[in-house]
Amino acid sequence: MKNLESGAILLARILMPILFIVAGYGKLGDAYAGTQQYMQAMGVPGFLLPLIILLELGGGIAILLGLLTRTTAIFTALFTVLTALLFHTNFSVDPNSLMFMKNLTIAGGYILLAVTGPGKFSIDHLLNKKW
Repeated sequence: MKNLESGAILLARILMPILFIVAGYGKLGDAYAGTQQYMQAMGVPGFLLPLIILLELGGGIAILLGLLTRTTAIFTALFTVLTALLFHTNFSVDPNSLMFMKNLTIAGGYILLAVTGPGKFSIDHLLNKKW
């Protein structure tokens, strides 16, 4: 049963960060300025964009590899709830209520990952780290 659990956690660690890796990578290059303008229009300082890219792309890769898993999962959960509150609370705009709930669901998954840890198939496990 333990191997099944470790395999399931690995699968979750593969699936969960896909959205963040793609989103972080997508903010690089030509999209950087447009993303920064959108953030500023929503009241979020544009100078935070490099940190957002680091969390999405770098944190996504860290989760995928099982490196700094618990810490990264907590930061990702907080970030996802914060983006729901900042960008998806205008429920009069059609997809926002769905996007809000999607973000809360993603945050729940990352909270669960923070509690369970990265599983046996991870860099954290190889290093015997609990972060």
